[in-house]
Amino acid sequence: MSCRVTVSWKNLRRRLENQKSWSNRQRMLQFCYQMNDTPNMEDCKLLPVNQQNGYCNNSVHRRRYSQDSFSSSGNSTLEQEDFHFMESSHPLQVLTGLNSLRSAAVFCDVTIHVDGEEFQCHRIVLASFSPYFKDDAMFTGDLMESQLDRVELKGVEAGMIKALLDYAYTSEVTITKSNVQSLLSAANLLEILPVRDACCQFMERNMDETNCLGIHCFAETHGCSELQNKAKDFTLKYFMDVVRQEEFLNLSETKLIEFLCADELEADQEEDVFNAVLAWLEHKVDVRSETFHKVLEHVRLPLLSPYFLHDRVQQLSAIKNSNSCQKLVEEAKTFHLLPDRRMQLRSKRIRSRKSFGMMEVIVAVGGEDDKVVLRSMESFNPRTHRWLTHACLPFAVSKHGLVVSGNSTLYMAGGEFPDGSVSRSMWRYDQVFDSWQEMACMNIGRSELGLSLVDGYIYAIGGWEGTYRLDSVERYDPRQNSWTFVSSLKMAVTSPAVATFNGFLYVTGGAVLEDGDGIDLVQCFDPKSGWHASTENTSKVECFDPVKNEWTIKASMNERRYRPGVAVVDGKIYVCGGEEGWDRYHDTIERYDEENNVWEFFAEMPTSRSWLSCATLFI
Repeated sequence: MSCRVTVSWKNLRRRLENQKSWSNRQRMLQFCYQMNDTPNMEDCKLLPVNQQNGYCNNSVHRRRYSQDSFSSSGNSTLEQEDFHFMESSHPLQVLTGLNSLRSAAVFCDVTIHVDGEEFQCHRIVLASFSPYFKDDAMFTGDLMESQLDRVELKGVEAGMIKALLDYAYTSEVTITKSNVQSLLSAANLLEILPVRDACCQFMERNMDETNCLGIHCFAETHGCSELQNKAKDFTLKYFMDVVRQEEFLNLSETKLIEFLCADELEADQEEDVFNAVLAWLEHKVDVRSETFHKVLEHVRLPLLSPYFLHDRVQQLSAIKNSNSCQKLVEEAKTFHLLPDRRMQLRSKRIRSRKSFGMMEVIVAVGGEDDKVVLRSMESFNPRTHRWLTHACLPFAVSKHGLVVSGNSTLYMAGGEFPDGSVSRSMWRYDQVFDSWQEMACMNIGRSELGLSLVDGYIYAIGGWEGTYRLDSVERYDPRQNSWTFVSSLKMAVTSPAVATFNGFLYVTGGAVLEDGDGIDLVQCFDPKSGWHASTENTSKVECFDPVKNEWTIKASMNERRYRPGVAVVDGKIYVCGGEEGWDRYHDTIERYDEENNVWEFFAEMPTSRSWLSCATLFI
């Protein structure tokens, strides 16, 4: 509320002449000084003689005007010099006056009834500060209720309504730890947003590990989304302190699952998360054991150590007595026993939490940039969009194979040197020392080969020997550090795409003819029975279902990409680099959204390149 007055000299003189009180005339002439204007002697005659000199002889504020300046001719320039006056204390004076009227029950036209107590107040004040009253039919409608002088409020405390009514008349309210929740509830009901926001800020400032869960649930109930999110972030950040509190043990199943799902949950290891969940179960084991599998689904059992999994987890009666829990344990055991099948799990339970220090990234190794063969190795984190540089390859190479064993062991084999010769070398990347270690060489030099992992063995498939295409396949045993030949392909091929599924090796695409035409078959290798040919392929982006033995056409990428690198992170496919024609190399990354069947540009690479190899690695 503000008080603003527009005054002209003509009106001021007329008002001065009409004032009977000398004090009123004196106050009105004070306006002149606020405008840096001084009235002349003719105006000062309207004051007592002993006050005229004080106004008319002020050398600082004096401006000389002729007698004609105060004439009523309408030609005065001073008539156009209006003065906009605002009294800053006016809103407080009005509120103080209204509060005095309320205290004296003067002009009060409505009574608020709450929990047996009554509060007299003014309708216009209630409607001006609370949308609840302004929009209520009993205040503004045409119904009979709008004429009633009694309003009853339920579900709130009388003391909180009194505090809010005091706020309406004084703009002040006191928030304490003992009243903040009740006050916020009342402010929420009456839609008094400034008080509600002040309560949220108070709770945020006083948040700690003993009350963050309660604040989170309370904020969610009352629609305070910002406070709700901040309480959740606090809980995730200090999770290991929160789980020691009584609030955690009384947390609902749904809310516990919400926190367990978050990658941002901070813990030193997943064993700590499991122990916290176990304590929650044992707090009300009779009630919670029947549906415990729903909670256990969101504990990342594959990230537990195999010893903890064997000695602790699968020995618990809650696990033994639940088929659903046993299936989750079996999944974790498969993760540890068959590391080459980890990427087939397609489960969020194998994804490392951010606090563990291990992040799933895409590594890009070697390749060509405008016919310049590269030695570089970089990793890209899709979550942070950050690139990191790692140890360079021992030599510049392109058209090589790359595969990851488990989550963190990277192997590179074969490739083509800058002089066109073909490599037999096999190298392993050591994350601890950020270096490459040479392993046993292949029996045949291969570039443009396929490299894949099946049941703990690395397979080098087809490729270019230097003068002809290869149909031979050899297998590397990491335990023996040796290569042996296995069954050959049905058809020699270079640059194939290879993948494993349920213990089978699938080889698709690639060049088979002298002019570089591609193959229209999928070749499937069974380690027990050898190779056989499968359904046809096309040049489009397609998805192969090994169970149905068929291809499905998917959305095309935004750019044509020849010889790109491909990797999968968090269930999403990333295609990196490649070339479009002989003189255009891509530095972009596209990501496939399986749910919506669309490709999107996701990021850029440090260097444009094709013939690179990509893989998913935990670093």
